[in-house]
Amino acid sequence: MSKSSRRRGFRPLRFFAFLAIVFGCTFLLAGGGNIFLPRTWQGIGDFLPKLEQQMPSGYATQQDAPVSNLDRLSRLVFLRRAVNSRVNKDGYVTIDKIPQNLKDAVVAVEDRRFYEHHGFDVNGVARAALVNLQYGEIEEGASTITQQLVKNLFLSHEQSFGRKAEELLLSLDMEANYSKDEILELYLNTIYYGSGYYGIGAASDGFFGKAPKDLALPEAAMLAGLPNAPSVYSPYEDFLMAKKRQFVVLDAMVSAGYITQELAEDAKIKPLILAHTRE
Repeated sequence: MSKSSRRRGFRPLRFFAFLAIVFGCTFLLAGGGNIFLPRTWQGIGDFLPKLEQQMPSGYATQQDAPVSNLDRLSRLVFLRRAVNSRVNKDGYVTIDKIPQNLKDAVVAVEDRRFYEHHGFDVNGVARAALVNLQYGEIEEGASTITQQLVKNLFLSHEQSFGRKAEELLLSLDMEANYSKDEILELYLNTIYYGSGYYGIGAASDGFFGKAPKDLALPEAAMLAGLPNAPSVYSPYEDFLMAKKRQFVVLDAMVSAGYITQELAEDAKIKPLILAHTRE
């Protein structure tokens, strides 16, 4: 075959390659690149059959059920669909009905860099280790709020590299598909507070006979400290331990710059009236 014949054969290929490049650039400039973003796929999940409603994996009454690799993949791709199947909307409290003091208290004691990281916080691990060393016991966890949320919603109590890797992937996925306020809202509504109370609505009413929006700073600080060890810190189980934990939360709020030292000291001495007689 002559050189001229080869050149004529390559011209159509070059032309189609040029068209493909032009089309690709136009597609991306027109916003077509959004198809590669995680949130784009969440709408597709709405067209799939709804998942059977289940309790979060972290609930004491929930038995760890086997999960197939296909289910795990589906959960990652269609995360909102999976989350909706694990969240009970009865008694659900939206973020606008949760007082700022409570949100600040939870972030201060559980995940101070919550608004800065993307689901996993190396600095938080180091800080928690120092705080726990200072108090001589576990006062702060190394997991972020996002990690705690995905563990509570989906994961078993198995301690393995595979489960930890899944936790990390789900945390990154959660951060990609939900805003920080949405993540905090889900966390507050699904976490266990002790004495049989799951979610901030039930805990606020069960411990103080109030809606979350009516919580004062001393009450908000006590509730924020319970998820760390709910069976230990529940005021119905051990009021002195709950009070000690409240002090830790208030000190964390001061350290994080949310409240002044004077306000914290005033909150520490304010009386707390529980909704029921302590058991």
